[in-house]
Amino acid sequence: MLSPAVETLIALALEEDLGRGDVTSEAIFDAQAKVSGQIVAKEPLTVAGLAIAAEVFKRVDEATRFAARVDDGQRMGKGEIVAVVEGRTRALLSAERTALNFLQRLSGVATLTRRFVDAVAGTGARIVDTRKTTPGWRALDKEAVRAGGGANHRVDLAAGVLIKDNHVAACGGVKAAVERARAHAPHSLRVEVEVTELLQIDEALAAGADIILLDNFDPAQVKRAVEQIGDRAIVEVSGGITLETVRAFAEAGPDLISVGALTHSARAVDLSLEM
Repeated sequence: MLSPAVETLIALALEEDLGRGDVTSEAIFDAQAKVSGQIVAKEPLTVAGLAIAAEVFKRVDEATRFAARVDDGQRMGKGEIVAVVEGRTRALLSAERTALNFLQRLSGVATLTRRFVDAVAGTGARIVDTRKTTPGWRALDKEAVRAGGGANHRVDLAAGVLIKDNHVAACGGVKAAVERARAHAPHSLRVEVEVTELLQIDEALAAGADIILLDNFDPAQVKRAVEQIGDRAIVEVSGGITLETVRAFAEAGPDLISVGALTHSARAVDLSLEM
């Protein structure tokens, strides 16, 4: 079952591309002409978004048959078949671009996430996403991160207390911000606070922070911070972390590494529908 938000997103995408019809397919093919095709991986990738692609084809023509050959989260090699589609020629060609747009974008997120997860394998650090998602796509982006082996950070502003640098600046300090959050936020939510220097860590811990977010620390600073915090809080690191640097950060000992690039900079992978 797809959420109402995702259902609406699919409807908007189809209206954008197919709202006035498909003059090319309608001109060339008889209404009852049928064809089959295969969605093929044109490069190594991790799949995500199969249910969305299937729904796109169904929305255009309920008689279309979409048979996934793999599951979301599966690694694919170049030339391997992701899914088979069968149905009316007009419908398949009219749905093709929208279905592939979803599938390529979401598989791109899953593929990049998998690379980060592989890069930190064996360290104990978990790769998590952020709220830096495409507007309207958050649920899909975060599902794709999970398909790639990553984990989700907050899904929205109500999902957890995260005191960032601007909260601290407006409140007058780390201690004041954490204490106010502790006093007024629901007891069931953890309180996370972002620190930009080692001196702020003890202040955050003394005020009752559950999670310390080390923002724009280098790996050596992260290691010192992890030693300083010990088992008093969960440690997260973020800020400009790349595939080339993530292993060094993971080996410094944090629990979580948040990477905005998973969703804001993932390249759409190459998939094609071959009739």
